[in-house]
Amino acid sequence: MAFTGFPKDFFTFFEELNDNNTRDWFMDNKPRYETNIVAPCLDFIEAIAPPLAEISPHFLAIPKKMGGSMFRIYRDIRFSKDKTPYKTHAGLQFRHVLGKNAHAPGFYVHLSTDEILIGGGIWQPPSPVLANIRKRIDSHSDTWLAGQSTKGFIKSFGKMSAGNPLKRPPRGYNDDHPMIDDLKKRSFFMMADAKRADTYTPEFVTKVINVFADAAPMMAFLCTAVDAPF
Repeated sequence: MAFTGFPKDFFTFFEELNDNNTRDWFMDNKPRYETNIVAPCLDFIEAIAPPLAEISPHFLAIPKKMGGSMFRIYRDIRFSKDKTPYKTHAGLQFRHVLGKNAHAPGFYVHLSTDEILIGGGIWQPPSPVLANIRKRIDSHSDTWLAGQSTKGFIKSFGKMSAGNPLKRPPRGYNDDHPMIDDLKKRSFFMMADAKRADTYTPEFVTKVINVFADAAPMMAFLCTAVDAPF
């Protein structure tokens, strides 16, 4: 089916799940989850695939509940003090074709009751990948800064995220390096806010694509840094 917008029960479901985060409640409301969460998410993923391919053909929009662009609702509670079983938001990731997990460059949409975020980047990459990104920022700082100076980037994001920075400079770099704030980052991503009302119409696809396009120069930089085509 064509994407017609997220239904209002999309957010109502997560509000109620937040107050009733138990397996019994979820199983009783699973038909709502399938109809008002899963189905519109898959429709959205399918709708965004063609315009996303125009930005870059190397990012995947896979309309599957398992193994596709929609994150599972089940939380990994093995090492967490919080044992609630379900996430209270929906996450959609359009990862790079060379990436097998969230540590590869990807575009992202986050839909929750308190915030709606659109953007992309790379989240906590492993040490060798992180070292390559820092090396490219060091050697191509002009390109890195130029990507953040475009009108589109400034309009959508303002600046890159703080990126969970190190307290001290990474090995091989001095504290007086002109790019030290970026070199200290352990994640590199940019996020734009949207309004809940934006999600209720088919035009939400266009809004998301426009934000992805504003992120494209920085995504291209990150892809080059990790030896992935853009």
